[in-house]
Amino acid sequence: MAGPGSVRTRPIVTSLAVLLTVSGCSVAGADPIGGGPDTLRIVLPEEPPTLEPCDASLTATGRVTRANITEALTEREASTGRLQPALATKWSRTSATSWTFTLRPGVRFHDGSPLTADAAAFSVKRATDSRIDCNVDGYIFADSELTAVPVDDTTLKVTTAEPDPILPLRLSFVEIVPTSTAPNSRVREPVGTGPYRIDEWSEGHFLRLKRFSEYWGRAPEFNAATYVWRAEGSVRAAMVTNDEADVAIGLAPEDGAGDRAVEFATNEVSYLRMDAAKPPLDDIRVRRAINYVVDREGLTTAVFAGRPTGQLVAKGVTGHNPRVRPWPYDPERAQQLVAEARADGVPTGRTITIIGRNGIYPKAAEAMEVVQDGLLKAGLKAEIKMLDVNAWLEYLLRPFPAGDTGPTLLQAQHGNQAGDAAFTMEQIYGSKGAQSSYGTPAFDAMIERAELASGSARQTAFADAFTYQNDEVVRDAVIANMTGILALSSKVRYRPDPSTNDEMRLADMRRAD
Repeated sequence: MAGPGSVRTRPIVTSLAVLLTVSGCSVAGADPIGGGPDTLRIVLPEEPPTLEPCDASLTATGRVTRANITEALTEREASTGRLQPALATKWSRTSATSWTFTLRPGVRFHDGSPLTADAAAFSVKRATDSRIDCNVDGYIFADSELTAVPVDDTTLKVTTAEPDPILPLRLSFVEIVPTSTAPNSRVREPVGTGPYRIDEWSEGHFLRLKRFSEYWGRAPEFNAATYVWRAEGSVRAAMVTNDEADVAIGLAPEDGAGDRAVEFATNEVSYLRMDAAKPPLDDIRVRRAINYVVDREGLTTAVFAGRPTGQLVAKGVTGHNPRVRPWPYDPERAQQLVAEARADGVPTGRTITIIGRNGIYPKAAEAMEVVQDGLLKAGLKAEIKMLDVNAWLEYLLRPFPAGDTGPTLLQAQHGNQAGDAAFTMEQIYGSKGAQSSYGTPAFDAMIERAELASGSARQTAFADAFTYQNDEVVRDAVIANMTGILALSSKVRYRPDPSTNDEMRLADMRRAD
C-alpha cells in the first residue's frame, strides 16, 4: 500500500493517433461538441443511464463518475493491483471485524461542505443499507452487514458482522457524497469531491463537467470535459479524425483505427448468461451444446478484439484459474447433445431469445448474429432482441422482468476492477446474486468458503469454484477477455490501463504540446 497522503499518478505516453475516415453523421470541419482548446471532447458509445454514485460499478456510469465527479476512501491501482489512499490516508484493522480509517484533511465537496467522518458514514449506509437498491450493494457487498460510525471528524470506524479480510478493497467502490444527498432515492446529478463537477447535463445531447477549483489534489490540465454519445464506432472514430472529438472509446479494429489507435488490455470479459431455470436451458446438455457452438475464435478474429477465455475473470485477478480453457468450437458435438436432450423429452423446439445490448462492445449486434447462427446449427431455435442500456438493465439486474419472458441468453460483459473473484462470484453466480439468474446450493457453499479464505487458500478456493462452474454448472457461455481500442487526437496524451473502460480518469489526460 502507498504511504499515507500519497496520490496516485500514472505514466503518460503520446497517443499513436486515430482512425481512418468513415461514413456517418460526423462532418469534417464541424464541431458538435464545442468548448474550445481547454475542453476535453469525449465521445462514448452510449449516454450514461445514471450518474447515481452508488451505481458507479456499472460500466456506463462509472467511466464518467468514478475519480472524476466522486471519489472513494481507497482506490486500486489497476496496473499493479495495490490498494492506495484516496479520501482516506490510512487504515488499520483493529479487531477481526473492525477497521478504522483516517480521512484526508482539507477536502471539500463541490457544494463547499467539508469532508467529514459523518459524510463517509452516511455514504456507506446509503450505498449498503438504503431503499435505493444500489448496484454496488449487490455487486460488492452482497448480503454482508456492516456499520459505519464516526469516531471524530476525521476518523471512521467500520464494523462487519463477519470477518472480512478485503473490506478496504470493497470500500473502494463506495463513492463518498455529502449528507445533503437524498438518503433513500437516486440522484441525477451527484455532488462529490472529485476534480470535476457537473456543469450541465442535456439529456440525449451532451454532458459537460467543469474543473473544481477547490479540489484537494493536483488540478487537472483541462478546464472542462464534454461528453457526447454515438452508437456507431465508425462515427466515433471519424469524430476524432475530423477534429470533432479528442477521445473515442469502445472501437473495433474495423472502425479504422490506423496509427491513432491505442490498444490496451482490459479486465472486461464478454459472456452469455443462460436462463438456466427455464426449459430447454434447464438441461445441462443444452447449455453445453450452446458452449460448443459459440465460435470464440471467429468472434475475436472478425467481429471484436479479444482473446477467447473460459472464465469471467482475467489473469491477475485472485481466483483466476489458468487450467480453465475456452470451450472448443464443435458443432457436431452440439448437435448430438441437443438430439439426446430432445429424445428425452426436453422441449428443444422452444425459441430462445438472445437479449443483446446496443453498444455493450463494438459490433454487439453482429456478435449476437454469430451466436444465433451457432444455436441454429445445433438444432435450437433462436431470435435476437437488441435493447438500449436501460431496457437491457431490466434483464441484467434483479428483480427480473415479471411474466413469462421465456428462455433467454443475455449478452453481458463483466469487468472485475477490484482484482478479487469475490466481486464476481456471489453477484453473478450466487443463487441470490444481483446479476444471477441461476445457482445451486453446492456452488453457493463453494463461493462462501472461498470468500472467508485468505492468502493462497483464497486463490485455490476461487480457482476451484471457476472449474466447478465450467464443468458442472455451465450457467454461462464465456466468450472472450476483451481488448480495448480507443482513439486519441494528436492534442491529447493518455495511457489507458485495464480499468479504463470502467473508470476513465480525466485528470490523467494531458496536452500533447
